[in-house]
Amino acid sequence: MAHRRLVSHLRRGSEWITHFQKPHFTGSFVIKQLPDQYVRTQRLLHTGQPAMMMKLLSVDELFAKRSLQEHLKKLEKEYKECLQAVTYSATEDECSDDEKKAKRTKVSQLAPLIQSIQELDKKQKEMTETEMLLKDDDAALRELAELERESCSQDIQHLRQKVLELLIPEEEADMSDLVLEVTAGVGGQEAMLFTAEVFEMYEGFAQYHGWSFDTLERTSSDLGGLRHASASISGPQSYKKMKFEAGVHRVQRVPKTERQGRMHTSTMTVAVLPQPTEISFTINPKDLRIETKRASGAGGQHVNTTDSAVRIVHLPTGVVAECQQERSQLKNREKAMKALRAKLYSMKLEEETSKRHNQRKVQIGTRGRSEKIRTYNYAQDRITDHRISMTVHDVKSFLLGEELLNEMNSSLQEFSNQETLIELLEDSHPQEL
Repeated sequence: MAHRRLVSHLRRGSEWITHFQKPHFTGSFVIKQLPDQYVRTQRLLHTGQPAMMMKLLSVDELFAKRSLQEHLKKLEKEYKECLQAVTYSATEDECSDDEKKAKRTKVSQLAPLIQSIQELDKKQKEMTETEMLLKDDDAALRELAELERESCSQDIQHLRQKVLELLIPEEEADMSDLVLEVTAGVGGQEAMLFTAEVFEMYEGFAQYHGWSFDTLERTSSDLGGLRHASASISGPQSYKKMKFEAGVHRVQRVPKTERQGRMHTSTMTVAVLPQPTEISFTINPKDLRIETKRASGAGGQHVNTTDSAVRIVHLPTGVVAECQQERSQLKNREKAMKALRAKLYSMKLEEETSKRHNQRKVQIGTRGRSEKIRTYNYAQDRITDHRISMTVHDVKSFLLGEELLNEMNSSLQEFSNQETLIELLEDSHPQEL
């Protein structure tokens, strides 16, 4: 890994160029939180229209929508009603304890958003007053007003951005750690070699963000590739940043095993499974069948004499998790349980998501196994994400899991954020969009 990283950095030097085949990103925004009624279990990225048709709207374009203004007014009204309900004792007497608790929670959740809206309104009034001073006969006063207008304009943009961030719902699983699974697809040994490179890329991505990367399972091929592997990744916002990597990854290149120099196309699949906490998700021990066996592969006497490998089957669903990475059976069992919990939790979230959203929307936050999301073309030295028609160059640098992967990942998040906001407004004011 270190050798490949060094070679790539020396190779690109000052020639590292990133090229985006996508619309402008001026004024785009990122995620924060919103009250419970707007929280969803999984973020989606719509693919019902061609990717080239997708466009990020600026902050000003979003605020020009009447539906957004109406939605903000609706939330302000809701906040005032809840605040009044928890403030006056006469009103409190009319509410049950559960209703009081719900209203207090809503007030707490909406408070940052309402505060930002009020600050924005105040700043916009200041802007109006400042623009009136620009018509004054006093040149010195006009000059001061011009400076004040620039300052107000910057403050308004900042506050609008903040309001949009606070409008985007926080996902249930966003703060989770995750279990990453990679599986070789079409392409035989070449697909397995590519799978190993992608798995290593995500290990580099974890290092880039300062996350822990703990291999749970690894099944190698004869040529050093991977048939299948899984890892537990833990760290701040690890699932939030990794969830868009799930799906089918395609590589186009001349394989090492190809003698005639022909280009081959191979695939591999990535699954990103949120890791639930003990509180949010429990498994009945009676539903489990736990098996032990001797570990396979290289390992000397330990492999031949110790039944350390663990296989856990969840009987109601048939979901299986295995681990043989550790010498200790207890540690392997612990890791296998972590993987099993992640798989079952992901199934639960997928089921809830399918109930909430239309079939025309394609989820990319969990398995997404049927969707080709990204192509790595070695001949053209490019990586293209088909969901947002974004292309970057320098495949070797991209596979390090550092700046280029992080840039593409951030762009996917930006598109998803805007789609979530537009969907929220459609649900609240469908006739106005």
